[in-house]
Amino acid sequence: MRFSGKTVLITGGGTGIGAAVARRMAADGANVVLMGRRREPLEAVIGDIGGLVVQGDAADAKAVRKALGEVHGKFGAVDILIANAGGHGVGPTISMSDETWALATRTNLDTAFVCARECLPDLIARKGNIVVVASIAGLFAGPAAAGYVTMKHACVGFGKSLARDYGRQGVRTNTICPGWVSTDMADEQMQVLVEKHGLASIEEAYRLVTKDVPLGRPATPDEVANVICFVASGEAAMMNGSILTVDGGATVVDLPTLAFVD
Repeated sequence: MRFSGKTVLITGGGTGIGAAVARRMAADGANVVLMGRRREPLEAVIGDIGGLVVQGDAADAKAVRKALGEVHGKFGAVDILIANAGGHGVGPTISMSDETWALATRTNLDTAFVCARECLPDLIARKGNIVVVASIAGLFAGPAAAGYVTMKHACVGFGKSLARDYGRQGVRTNTICPGWVSTDMADEQMQVLVEKHGLASIEEAYRLVTKDVPLGRPATPDEVANVICFVASGEAAMMNGSILTVDGGATVVDLPTLAFVD
Protein backbone atom coordinates (compact mmCIF):
# COMPACT_ATOMS: atom_id res chain seq x y z
CA MET A 1 0.00 0.00 0.00
CA ARG A 2 2.76 2.42 -0.98
CA PHE A 3 0.30 5.18 -1.94
CA SER A 4 -1.90 4.87 1.15
CA GLY A 5 -3.27 8.30 2.05
CA LYS A 6 -1.88 9.89 -1.12
CA THR A 7 -4.08 11.73 -3.60
CA VAL A 8 -3.16 11.38 -7.27
CA LEU A 9 -4.55 13.44 -10.16
CA ILE A 10 -4.31 11.67 -13.52
CA THR A 11 -5.07 13.33 -16.84
CA GLY A 12 -6.04 11.14 -19.76
CA GLY A 13 -7.04 8.41 -17.32
CA GLY A 14 -10.05 6.95 -19.11
CA THR A 15 -8.16 4.47 -21.28
CA GLY A 16 -4.75 2.97 -21.96
CA ILE A 17 -1.79 3.93 -19.80
CA GLY A 18 -3.72 6.39 -17.65
CA ALA A 19 -6.39 3.85 -16.77
CA ALA A 20 -3.72 1.26 -15.96
CA VAL A 21 -1.96 3.72 -13.64
CA ALA A 22 -5.27 4.53 -11.94
CA ARG A 23 -5.98 0.86 -11.24
CA ARG A 24 -2.49 0.16 -9.97
CA MET A 25 -2.38 3.20 -7.71
CA ALA A 26 -5.83 2.50 -6.32
CA ALA A 27 -4.74 -1.05 -5.52
CA ASP A 28 -1.80 0.49 -3.65
CA GLY A 29 -4.07 2.69 -1.54
CA ALA A 30 -4.21 5.99 -3.45
CA ASN A 31 -7.16 8.35 -3.63
CA VAL A 32 -7.49 8.45 -7.42
CA VAL A 33 -8.81 11.48 -9.30
CA LEU A 34 -9.30 11.28 -13.06
CA MET A 35 -9.68 14.41 -15.17
CA GLY A 36 -10.78 14.52 -18.78
CA ARG A 37 -13.29 15.98 -21.19
CA ARG A 38 -15.31 12.77 -21.65
CA ARG A 39 -16.97 11.62 -18.45
CA GLU A 40 -18.07 8.15 -19.57
CA PRO A 41 -14.66 6.42 -19.89
CA LEU A 42 -13.46 8.06 -16.67
CA GLU A 43 -16.52 6.85 -14.79
CA ALA A 44 -16.02 3.35 -16.16
CA VAL A 45 -12.55 3.24 -14.59
CA ILE A 46 -13.59 4.87 -11.31
CA GLY A 47 -16.59 2.55 -11.10
CA ASP A 48 -14.14 -0.35 -10.79
CA ILE A 49 -11.68 1.20 -8.34
CA GLY A 50 -13.41 4.06 -6.50
CA GLY A 51 -12.26 7.67 -6.47
CA LEU A 52 -13.38 10.89 -8.13
CA VAL A 53 -14.10 11.99 -11.69
CA VAL A 54 -13.66 15.69 -12.50
CA GLN A 55 -14.82 16.50 -15.99
CA GLY A 56 -13.00 19.27 -17.82
CA ASP A 57 -10.25 20.25 -20.23
CA ALA A 58 -6.86 19.79 -18.55
CA ALA A 59 -5.46 22.59 -20.73
CA ASP A 60 -8.00 25.08 -19.36
CA ALA A 61 -6.78 26.81 -16.19
CA LYS A 62 -10.29 27.62 -14.97
CA ALA A 63 -11.36 24.01 -15.41
CA VAL A 64 -8.29 22.75 -13.56
CA ARG A 65 -8.82 25.17 -10.68
CA LYS A 66 -12.45 24.07 -10.45
CA ALA A 67 -11.32 20.44 -10.47
CA LEU A 68 -8.83 21.09 -7.69
CA GLY A 69 -11.62 22.63 -5.62
CA GLU A 70 -13.52 19.36 -5.91
CA VAL A 71 -10.40 17.36 -5.06
CA HIS A 72 -9.69 19.47 -1.99
CA GLY A 73 -13.27 19.08 -0.81
CA LYS A 74 -13.15 15.28 -1.04
CA PHE A 75 -9.54 14.26 -0.42
CA GLY A 76 -7.44 17.32 0.41
CA ALA A 77 -4.28 18.42 -1.35
CA VAL A 78 -2.82 16.65 -4.39
CA ASP A 79 0.32 14.58 -3.70
CA ILE A 80 1.03 13.27 -7.20
CA LEU A 81 0.26 14.57 -10.69
CA ILE A 82 0.41 12.15 -13.60
CA ALA A 83 0.39 14.38 -16.71
CA ASN A 84 -0.66 11.69 -19.14
CA ALA A 85 -3.02 13.43 -21.58
CA GLY A 86 -1.76 13.49 -25.16
CA GLY A 87 -2.21 12.62 -28.80
CA HIS A 88 -2.85 14.38 -32.11
CA GLY A 89 -0.40 16.22 -34.36
CA VAL A 90 0.00 13.63 -37.10
CA GLY A 91 1.19 14.78 -40.52
CA PRO A 92 4.23 16.42 -42.13
CA THR A 93 4.90 20.12 -41.69
CA ILE A 94 4.10 21.13 -45.27
CA SER A 95 0.49 19.97 -45.04
CA MET A 96 -0.21 20.52 -41.34
CA SER A 97 -2.98 23.02 -40.67
CA ASP A 98 -2.86 25.67 -37.97
CA GLU A 99 -5.74 23.86 -36.30
CA THR A 100 -3.88 20.53 -36.14
CA TRP A 101 -0.74 22.23 -34.80
CA ALA A 102 -2.75 24.07 -32.16
CA LEU A 103 -4.55 20.88 -31.14
CA ALA A 104 -1.22 19.05 -30.77
CA THR A 105 0.08 21.88 -28.60
CA ARG A 106 -3.02 21.99 -26.43
CA THR A 107 -3.44 18.25 -26.00
CA ASN A 108 0.17 17.36 -25.25
CA LEU A 109 1.98 20.40 -23.87
CA ASP A 110 -0.68 22.75 -22.52
CA THR A 111 -2.34 20.01 -20.48
CA ALA A 112 0.97 19.22 -18.74
CA PHE A 113 1.89 22.88 -18.23
CA VAL A 114 -1.47 24.05 -16.90
CA CYS A 115 -1.99 21.09 -14.56
CA ALA A 116 1.56 21.34 -13.20
CA ARG A 117 1.26 25.08 -12.60
CA GLU A 118 -2.08 24.77 -10.84
CA CYS A 119 -1.02 21.74 -8.75
CA LEU A 120 2.38 23.10 -7.69
CA PRO A 121 1.16 24.86 -4.52
CA ASP A 122 -0.26 21.53 -3.31
CA LEU A 123 2.80 19.59 -4.44
CA ILE A 124 5.20 21.97 -2.71
CA ALA A 125 3.20 21.81 0.52
CA ARG A 126 3.02 18.01 0.37
CA LYS A 127 6.55 17.38 -1.00
CA GLY A 128 4.85 15.59 -3.85
CA ASN A 129 5.90 14.71 -7.35
CA ILE A 130 5.01 14.94 -11.02
CA VAL A 131 5.31 12.28 -13.70
CA VAL A 132 5.14 13.62 -17.25
CA VAL A 133 4.17 10.92 -19.75
CA ALA A 134 5.84 11.80 -23.04
CA SER A 135 6.97 9.31 -25.69
CA ILE A 136 10.11 8.13 -27.45
CA ALA A 137 8.80 10.60 -30.05
CA GLY A 138 10.08 13.15 -27.54
CA LEU A 139 13.60 11.82 -28.08
CA PHE A 140 13.58 10.98 -31.79
CA ALA A 141 11.48 11.95 -34.80
CA GLY A 142 8.96 9.53 -36.22
CA PRO A 143 7.79 10.07 -39.80
CA ALA A 144 5.01 12.51 -40.67
CA ALA A 145 4.16 13.46 -37.09
CA ALA A 146 5.54 16.99 -36.83
CA GLY A 147 3.08 18.22 -34.23
CA TYR A 148 3.27 15.16 -31.99
CA VAL A 149 7.08 14.89 -32.18
CA THR A 150 7.56 18.57 -31.42
CA MET A 151 5.20 18.64 -28.47
CA LYS A 152 6.59 15.46 -26.93
CA HIS A 153 10.09 16.95 -27.20
CA ALA A 154 8.67 20.01 -25.44
CA CYS A 155 7.19 17.81 -22.70
CA VAL A 156 10.64 16.34 -22.05
CA GLY A 157 12.05 19.85 -21.74
CA PHE A 158 9.21 20.92 -19.49
CA GLY A 159 9.88 17.98 -17.18
CA LYS A 160 13.54 19.03 -16.93
CA SER A 161 12.53 22.61 -16.12
CA LEU A 162 10.17 21.49 -13.36
CA ALA A 163 12.84 19.23 -11.88
CA ARG A 164 15.36 22.08 -11.90
CA ASP A 165 13.08 24.76 -10.49
CA TYR A 166 11.18 22.85 -7.79
CA GLY A 167 13.55 20.11 -6.63
CA ARG A 168 14.83 22.34 -3.82
CA GLN A 169 11.24 22.71 -2.65
CA GLY A 170 10.85 18.96 -2.40
CA VAL A 171 8.95 18.36 -5.63
CA ARG A 172 10.37 15.65 -7.87
CA THR A 173 9.57 15.57 -11.61
CA ASN A 174 10.39 12.68 -13.93
CA THR A 175 9.46 11.91 -17.52
CA ILE A 176 8.42 8.56 -18.96
CA CYS A 177 8.92 7.90 -22.68
CA PRO A 178 7.00 4.81 -23.84
CA GLY A 179 7.46 3.23 -27.24
CA TRP A 180 4.62 1.33 -28.88
CA VAL A 181 1.97 0.39 -26.33
CA SER A 182 -1.06 -1.73 -27.19
CA THR A 183 -3.81 0.80 -26.46
CA ASP A 184 -6.97 1.86 -28.25
CA MET A 185 -5.12 4.87 -29.68
CA ALA A 186 -2.29 2.69 -31.00
CA ASP A 187 -4.81 0.21 -32.39
CA GLU A 188 -6.18 3.01 -34.57
CA GLN A 189 -2.69 3.65 -35.94
CA MET A 190 -2.22 -0.08 -36.53
CA GLN A 191 -5.45 -0.13 -38.53
CA VAL A 192 -3.89 2.46 -40.87
CA LEU A 193 -1.02 0.03 -41.49
CA VAL A 194 -3.43 -2.86 -41.98
CA GLU A 195 -5.14 -0.95 -44.78
CA LYS A 196 -1.93 0.45 -46.26
CA HIS A 197 -0.08 -2.87 -46.48
CA GLY A 198 -3.00 -5.27 -46.77
CA LEU A 199 -2.17 -6.96 -43.48
CA ALA A 200 -4.35 -9.64 -41.98
CA SER A 201 -4.84 -8.08 -38.54
CA ILE A 202 -3.87 -5.39 -36.06
CA GLU A 203 -1.63 -7.96 -34.37
CA GLU A 204 0.30 -8.34 -37.63
CA ALA A 205 0.69 -4.57 -37.76
CA TYR A 206 2.14 -4.53 -34.25
CA ARG A 207 4.61 -7.21 -35.32
CA LEU A 208 5.59 -5.02 -38.28
CA VAL A 209 6.27 -1.90 -36.19
CA THR A 210 8.23 -3.83 -33.57
CA LYS A 211 10.22 -6.11 -35.88
CA ASP A 212 13.44 -4.20 -35.14
CA VAL A 213 12.71 -3.69 -31.43
CA PRO A 214 14.96 -6.00 -29.38
CA LEU A 215 12.05 -7.41 -27.35
CA GLY A 216 10.01 -7.71 -30.54
CA ARG A 217 6.63 -6.62 -29.20
CA PRO A 218 4.72 -3.58 -27.92
CA ALA A 219 4.35 -2.91 -24.21
CA THR A 220 1.09 -3.43 -22.40
CA PRO A 221 -0.45 -0.48 -20.53
CA ASP A 222 0.20 -2.32 -17.25
CA GLU A 223 3.91 -2.63 -18.04
CA VAL A 224 4.19 1.13 -18.52
CA ALA A 225 2.04 1.77 -15.44
CA ASN A 226 4.40 -0.33 -13.33
CA VAL A 227 7.27 2.02 -14.20
CA ILE A 228 5.20 5.15 -13.64
CA CYS A 229 4.03 3.94 -10.25
CA PHE A 230 7.58 3.10 -9.17
CA VAL A 231 8.83 6.56 -10.18
CA ALA A 232 5.92 8.23 -8.35
CA SER A 233 6.52 6.22 -5.17
CA GLY A 234 8.82 6.83 -2.25
CA GLU A 235 11.02 4.02 -3.53
CA ALA A 236 12.27 6.47 -6.17
CA ALA A 237 12.90 9.30 -3.73
CA MET A 238 16.24 10.26 -5.32
CA MET A 239 14.94 10.33 -8.88
CA ASN A 240 14.41 13.86 -10.16
CA GLY A 241 14.75 15.03 -13.76
CA SER A 242 15.10 11.46 -15.01
CA ILE A 243 13.95 10.44 -18.48
CA LEU A 244 13.02 6.77 -18.66
CA THR A 245 12.23 4.85 -21.82
CA VAL A 246 9.77 1.95 -21.66
CA ASP A 247 10.18 0.73 -25.21
CA GLY A 248 11.52 -2.81 -25.32
CA GLY A 249 14.91 -1.47 -26.34
CA ALA A 250 13.71 0.43 -29.42
CA THR A 251 15.88 3.47 -28.70
CA VAL A 252 19.12 1.48 -28.38
CA VAL A 253 18.93 0.19 -31.96
CA ASP A 254 21.53 1.67 -34.30
CA LEU A 255 19.53 2.21 -37.48
CA PRO A 256 22.50 2.35 -39.90
CA THR A 257 23.42 -1.21 -38.91
CA LEU A 258 20.02 -2.77 -39.64
CA ALA A 259 21.20 -3.69 -43.14
CA PHE A 260 23.61 -6.18 -41.53
CA VAL A 261 20.85 -8.03 -39.66
CA ASP A 262 20.08 -11.48 -41.10
